Parts: sequence; structure tokens; C-alpha cells
Amino acid sequence: MKKLIDFDGLFDEKLAQYMRENAGKYTERQWETVIGKLYKQFGDIFVAAAGNTPKGYYAEMSDSELVQTLAAHVEEGVPVSDFLCRELETRGCPDELVTMLDGDNEQLLTLAVNLAGGNPKAFDAYFRILLKSGNEDVKEAVCEQLKAGADYAKERAIELYGKGAEPELMLEILSRVRERDERVYELLLKEFRTGEELPMHASYLAEYGDDRALPALLEVIDRDDINYLEFQELKYAIEKLGGEYTRPRDFSDDKYYREIMEQSAMPVSAEEN
Repeated sequence: MKKLIDFDGLFDEKLAQYMRENAGKYTERQWETVIGKLYKQFGDIFVAAAGNTPKGYYAEMSDSELVQTLAAHVEEGVPVSDFLCRELETRGCPDELVTMLDGDNEQLLTLAVNLAGGNPKAFDAYFRILLKSGNEDVKEAVCEQLKAGADYAKERAIELYGKGAEPELMLEILSRVRERDERVYELLLKEFRTGEELPMHASYLAEYGDDRALPALLEVIDRDDINYLEFQELKYAIEKLGGEYTRPRDFSDDKYYREIMEQSAMPVSAEEN
């Protein structure tokens, strides 16, 4: 493996010199744009310590070397440059990166998830993370990738839901499926009708986008026992599916309604349409 080089540190040194030479030339906002352009240009500048440009240094590496280098940067506390990350992204989720998704180092795991992105090659590992990880931030990042590729993740999500494994996460993933599937629709509708988290399950139906759910949503929103937060989410779901709910409702005694009105310093109105 090649030696680790702190390209970001080298760039910061050049940037500090440039900023001294151009003091007062740019506003703070303009500096943000200038720095971004300078960093991009730095990727194509020959660096003696590397014997190459930052981009070229990583482009010469094999997939295995790139992943080993990424791990070494984290383990040795050397900043991971954007040039290394971009080169890994261009490789289309190499197998070595997928293997890293089964590791225990949370910093490396987060990097690997961000670099693998929505590539279906990583999905089996993503589901393993959802089932075993205790880090909610990592699980959220993984869930976002699975939702982005929900059609590829669908079968596994249905299977795990049936086994009672992380059912809410599986429903969240399934709500993003775009290819119509009666199994998905029935699962989302069943949970809405029988589950306790009305706002969440209504939002899943809204995301899925099947307007056959409108009668069920309209039936529930018309109940007198729903609170203001539930009402708002139900109304949003109905409207997102192309429906409409117009019956006036009185939430003046609802604790959630009063809290929201007090926080927004708005006068309490007796009706909500």
C-alpha cells in the first residue's frame, strides 16, 4: 500500500498563503466559492510528496488498495480527502468496500455507507446493519440508502417484516417502492388500520402513493377521538393522494393544538378546516 498523504493538510497550507496574499479581496461568501474552486484545482496540481496529482495518486490504486488506504486513514487519524472518496465512488461499489460494511468501526462504517450509496450490491450488508447495529445514526443512514433503492430492497424488506424484524424500518422502506405491488399496499394499509402510530402509518400510505387508501384515511380522519397532530398528518396524506377533507373540526381543547398555538404566539381559533 502506498504511504498515507494528508492532501487536505497540504491544501490548507497553500490556502493559508493564498488568503494572506489576497486579504480583503473577497467577502466571506465569496471566499466560500473561491475555496471550493481552489480545492478542485488542487486535485490536478502535481504534489512532490505524492509524485503525482491528488487525483492521479488515487487513480493509480487498485480497488483493494483504495479501500485499505481509506481504512488506514481512519485508523491512523489522517484526514480522508475528498479526492480519495470521489475515486472510490467512481469504482461502482467494489467488493472490498462492501466487505467493510460488516466491520465494527463506526467511523469507517459511516464512510463506507456514504460511498456505497444506493448500489444494490451493498443492500445485503445494509440489512445486516439494520438488524445488528445499535447506532441509530448508522441505521438511519443505511435506511435512507435502502429507501432510495426500495424496489431492489423490496423482497428482503417483506421477508424481514414477516419475521417481525425491525417492522417499522421495513415499512418505511416499503413505502418508497415505486413498482406497484399488492403485497406492499396490503401491508401498509393493514398497519394503518391496526397499528398505534397513526401519523407515521398515514405518512407511509402517502409516500406509497396508491389512492385506493383514501377511503381508509377519510374514515379515520373523521373520528372524534383523533388528536390535532394525527389530524394534520391524516389530512396531509389525503391531500397528497389527491383527496380532500373539508368538515370543520374543533381542536380548541386539544393539548397539542394549544401547545402549537402558544409556541407560535397565534390566537387560538375554535375551528380547523
